[in-house]
Amino acid sequence: MIEVSGYTKRFGKHTAVDGLSFSVRGGELFGLLGSNGAGKTTTIRALVGLTRPTSGAVRVAGYDVWAQPLEAKAAFGYIPDRPYLYGKLTARELLRFVGDLYRVPDVGAQIDRWLEYFRLTEYGNEPVETYSHGMRQKVAIIAAMLPDPPVLIVDEPMVGLDPHAARQVRELFRGHADRGRAVLLTTHSLPLAEAVCDRLVVLDRGRVLGAGTLDELRTQTGTAAGGVAGDSLERVFFRLLEEEQANEQAARAAAGVNDAEG
Repeated sequence: MIEVSGYTKRFGKHTAVDGLSFSVRGGELFGLLGSNGAGKTTTIRALVGLTRPTSGAVRVAGYDVWAQPLEAKAAFGYIPDRPYLYGKLTARELLRFVGDLYRVPDVGAQIDRWLEYFRLTEYGNEPVETYSHGMRQKVAIIAAMLPDPPVLIVDEPMVGLDPHAARQVRELFRGHADRGRAVLLTTHSLPLAEAVCDRLVVLDRGRVLGAGTLDELRTQTGTAAGGVAGDSLERVFFRLLEEEQANEQAARAAAGVNDAEG
């Protein structure tokens, strides 16, 4: 339901993402991992139509995001890392606007259910600008989930959430995928990714270091045995980064030898 094919994004001479390809199937929760500057948010922005690819293609629900923007955007819900909401509206007004836009049936009852789920009922008629960051994040999550989209694209969803809400959100994403939807998640929380993701891609400076299930990544890095600590996603993640650094050092050393010989 998500197809990224040879996606490259350059900003001047800087290549933020270099030839990235992956797919996310229905019923799957897919994790996009990497350090700051790895290219995660750049990829997300391309998928939601905010950044045009330099080359390659991105498709959502079979629609090319740039050639068929309306159809693609109607097929996904988007939760950004920073919730930008209409502060002068109340949560109910904002969510009704979203619900009417997507023609959500029985939208009033759906809004009531979601506000109750996140313990926001008593604040539903207050302007969003009076909300804390965590409360705004909850409203952004509701707005994305309200139309029950076939594809959910999520960028760092846990920022500002209390432990109870963070657990609710994990369960929501897992449940959404289990109902046959596709969920793409970027996060810095490796325990979260390990707990909920079916497959993963690890990026570093716009390049793929590893891709597959956690077991496949363990095999790739030689961490398939050795107990719980050795098998963790954190260990796999840092092993991939260490291998990349070692490869770069070896390449630089080989280049230096060639230059000296020349």
